[in-house]
Amino acid sequence: MPPKAPKTKGKQKPQEEQREDTLQAVVIADSFETRFAPFSLEKPRCLLPLANTPLIEYTLDFLAHAGVQDIFICCGSRTEQVKEYISSSKWKLPTSPFKTLVLLKSDATSVGDAMRDLDNRGLITGDFLLVSGDVVTNVSIEPALARHRERRDKDKNAIMTMILREAGVNHRTKATRKRPVFVINPTIDRCLHYEEIHASGNSERYINLDPGLLSEHAEIEVREDLIDCSIDICTPDILGLWSDNFDYQSVRTSFLFGVLKDYELNGKTIHTHIITDQYAARVRSLRAYDAVTRDVTGRWTYPLCPDSNRVRGQTYKYTRRRTYEEGRISLGRTSRISSGCVLGRDTIIGEGTAVSDSTLGRGCQIGRKAHIEDSYIWDNVVIGDGSTIKKAIIADGAIIGKGCIIEPGALLSYNVRIADQTSVPSFRRIIRADPKCQAASKRAGPSVVGEGGEGYEYLPDSDGDSDASGSSHLVYRNRQASMSASSVSTLLSEELDLDGTEGRSRRASALSETSDESAPNKDFHAEATASILDGLQKEDLPENISLELGALRMTLNASQHDVRRGVAAALIKRTMNLESNGRGAREAVSNVLTKYKMLIERIIFDQDTEDKPDQVDFLLCIQKELVSREKGDSLLLFVAKEVYDLELIEEDGILQWWADARSSEGAMATLRAL
Repeated sequence: MPPKAPKTKGKQKPQEEQREDTLQAVVIADSFETRFAPFSLEKPRCLLPLANTPLIEYTLDFLAHAGVQDIFICCGSRTEQVKEYISSSKWKLPTSPFKTLVLLKSDATSVGDAMRDLDNRGLITGDFLLVSGDVVTNVSIEPALARHRERRDKDKNAIMTMILREAGVNHRTKATRKRPVFVINPTIDRCLHYEEIHASGNSERYINLDPGLLSEHAEIEVREDLIDCSIDICTPDILGLWSDNFDYQSVRTSFLFGVLKDYELNGKTIHTHIITDQYAARVRSLRAYDAVTRDVTGRWTYPLCPDSNRVRGQTYKYTRRRTYEEGRISLGRTSRISSGCVLGRDTIIGEGTAVSDSTLGRGCQIGRKAHIEDSYIWDNVVIGDGSTIKKAIIADGAIIGKGCIIEPGALLSYNVRIADQTSVPSFRRIIRADPKCQAASKRAGPSVVGEGGEGYEYLPDSDGDSDASGSSHLVYRNRQASMSASSVSTLLSEELDLDGTEGRSRRASALSETSDESAPNKDFHAEATASILDGLQKEDLPENISLELGALRMTLNASQHDVRRGVAAALIKRTMNLESNGRGAREAVSNVLTKYKMLIERIIFDQDTEDKPDQVDFLLCIQKELVSREKGDSLLLFVAKEVYDLELIEEDGILQWWADARSSEGAMATLRAL
């Protein structure tokens, strides 16, 4: 009898295929920028707290849900701090979803250096995600990953897929100086050209496009309305391109631009995956830090909210007054805490103190009759009696004396001490550093921190990052504009372009036509929609949701139109969530509207009148919510039929809505072709 064939050969191929299918990720933990100075001078950006949770936690949470098994964290400066944090985190426990989590220390001074170092190590064995360590997202990566692998199987030259987020041209999380422009062939989702242009003004608002692209591609789109999430699905081939081109330093302006420009030479293609109904943003600047924090506390990033307690030891709860609070918090009897605040453990707030739209870390001590507004106070900060802090960031261990005034845009770094009765002017950056340090101004002492204070004014290097100079004030605009009413989330998609600039995409133009002329109460809309949606997801009783909504309306003096608009936004969002989970559109609509019929009944007051303005208004709000939705016309038909069958909207209400000129204006008309 002949000898049996060895079994090891037959198993070798499946093992290799399994190795290739193992999803890996590369996290760029060093930003190689100075936009977060002076804070990033002492701690890497990825460890800075956002809503009292280190930024890198949001990134790692995304990777865990994406099914990543091997993670390589590329560190430049302050590697030991990142290593110490990761070593003590849940990601190093036996229950961690990651098989491998390795920190790569190098002398890299740019992303390009880090990628070339990664190529030399030979650690990447298959497709991998390339992400920044300051990404906040609840995106489901599976559809983009499946499409990427499908393209790769057909064409080995398809080396990368970029995850981009559709938003308004002038969305507040975008850069204020230069904006990315993507030229895309939408039929094959291929990026043909990338360039950055000035965000405003008439100078240099053009791109240099190869005329050959117009003849080679039957359809192209020039998109300035996309948010670059810094999430890329890559093949190992891109590492060789980084190593072969030492002039590649950044991912977009050098690598992406260079690969697209040299397509005739290398034949490599880069594709896009554009998301419209999930959250994704990179905290690339202080301005974005403010915007994303408000989105997190406003629950646009659900489930990435403080009360998810994703860091070991966190015990946040979402209270009925819409604040996030940990245990052992001491509040003065006459203190006032507004909705949207985050309060860390062991924080003490004195009598008569008011805190609004702010985040307070753990162990903070706030004196009597202090006023904190639109600010970010990190751990173990002491604020004296009668001090006022508006639109500022104060880092760990800082001490603010009694009667101080910290004006908007001020940045106080770690362990700075401000003497009593001292005013810190707007946009000043104070660092507690040795006066011999080149980064610290020689203007120290009383002129900066008051008599007895400790700290020096930090003056950014004028040759540094172009967005660093003066960026602190970019965080802060007026309260209306900075609230989450223009969130990256799809809940408020019709308001994503707030500035009314003429240069906008087809989609943004269409959405702007449906915007309310009466300048809606954006504060109320943001909080109301989040509150209602949270109740719908938790399946709270409709009367409880209505009760909270009524209290919020009285607090913010909102109109009944604002209430109906918030209800419509939340109901449509919940319907689409159910549909994405496998429910049919008709079934999802019936499920939501039948269960929460009472919620609609309590916002319609014209059942006994001949005219039906409330019913018309509610249907217009539903129609506006569906303008930007896929298959919005079908959903509108199902909603209209359901509210009629449930006797929420009368026949006269349907007819008056259909006859109303507003229902057929601009993009609204596209939904009427039922």
